[in-house]
Amino acid sequence: MATHVRHPIGLPALRPADARTFASLYAVESFARATVSSVIPIQAYEILRNEQIVSILYTVVALLGLSVTLFMPMLIRRFARRWVYTAGACLLAVGSLFFVTHTLAGQLAGMLCRVMGASALSITLSLYIMDHIRKTDFMQAESLRMAWSMLAWTSGPTLGIFLYTRFGIYAAHGAVAIFAMALLALFWTYRLGDNQSIRPGKTRPANPLANIGRFVAQPRLRLAWLIAFGRSCFWTTFFVYGPLFMVITGEGELAGGLLVSAGNALLFTAIFWGRVGQRFGGRRTMTSAYFAMSAMLLAAGAVGESVPFLTGALLLCGAFFAIALDALGSTAFMRSVRSYERAQMAAVYRTYLDFSELTPPLVYSVVLAFFGLGSVFATLGLLAAVCGFVTWRYLPKSL
Repeated sequence: MATHVRHPIGLPALRPADARTFASLYAVESFARATVSSVIPIQAYEILRNEQIVSILYTVVALLGLSVTLFMPMLIRRFARRWVYTAGACLLAVGSLFFVTHTLAGQLAGMLCRVMGASALSITLSLYIMDHIRKTDFMQAESLRMAWSMLAWTSGPTLGIFLYTRFGIYAAHGAVAIFAMALLALFWTYRLGDNQSIRPGKTRPANPLANIGRFVAQPRLRLAWLIAFGRSCFWTTFFVYGPLFMVITGEGELAGGLLVSAGNALLFTAIFWGRVGQRFGGRRTMTSAYFAMSAMLLAAGAVGESVPFLTGALLLCGAFFAIALDALGSTAFMRSVRSYERAQMAAVYRTYLDFSELTPPLVYSVVLAFFGLGSVFATLGLLAAVCGFVTWRYLPKSL
């Protein structure tokens, strides 16, 4: 019939990626990494039976991870970004296969897969965020991402230890593989694509050393790296020396575990800090957080071993302010990096994580040769004060 009209069939459309999209991806990724974060060092010690050799193993893996991070832009340039993200998720699952061998070679291979996977996921996710989130919404998006990861980092380590001790090595690392595959399925469900309107410049540096030089030549990128390095040093110290402090002072391993869990549980305050940053500005909020964190750490260093629970409470207060830097700190990089060199600069920026895992133990080993364990927190407090001053002095007021 001439009057018959065939209407097009409505196909389901995926809503555009927003802050919740990336928060959900990061939450699942956090479960994949947090579940065995406490199992891996225990497993390494069971294999090596020597604390010093375990430290050497972690140092070697950190150095190799730094190299992988710097070469990541070459992979992103060669392959589509979605495939690098996919490879990152798969590496977390493959790492589990190596870990279950319970051999030194398997341990090293598993740790390397874990580091490479985390690097690929972190860099590509940052690029997706910068493509899909407006600069004015970075604070809200990052604070939401941190808050959604709270459950993973609070319950994940406990879940991993429970599975490892109750059901064995296959259960603990099998859970990681399940979370990694769930992350992969979620990622492909969202169908995220590269931003085709952003094309790399023809003269951009291609090798890692040139990328480092380009990064260092930009003052705002150097500042963003320092902000991230300072807060990452806090978490490295908190996760390692917090439980160690509780054990040495006689409070026991349970107290140390509860301290770490309580610090992770505070991640839900990231949403609060995101609103504070939007209300008062990123510069003022991050500067205040650094100075407040410094005060808590210096006080913890002064109290030291005399009142362990008070020292623990002061460390938790420091964690509260460190989460402000988690929620807002990466916006300094995201709002400063040029669109055509995001992949190269994101790779160099992420080295703050590797350096924050290498530098504090080296510095603390010297400090502890002359002072007690509380000096570790005081030393970190001085670093936080320096980072706070530099942030206040050089971070633009418009951030």
